[in-house]
Amino acid sequence: MRIIWMRVRTVLNGRSGDAGMSTSEYAMGTIAACAFAAVLYKVVTSDVVAAALQSTIGKALDAPF
Repeated sequence: MRIIWMRVRTVLNGRSGDAGMSTSEYAMGTIAACAFAAVLYKVVTSDVVAAALQSTIGKALDAPF
């Protein structure tokens, strides 16, 4: 019961034993973000997406007023 009360006090006081991410966690997060950006870049610059964007813009510009 004492351990639970200590945990409640820690949470209520806003202090915790985990101060933040370590260097290895930052590195893994950076690698994951770069990998996601590379995949997103490949998808956006693909011929299929470019054709779809061109078609959508063409339809928007040819709309009757």
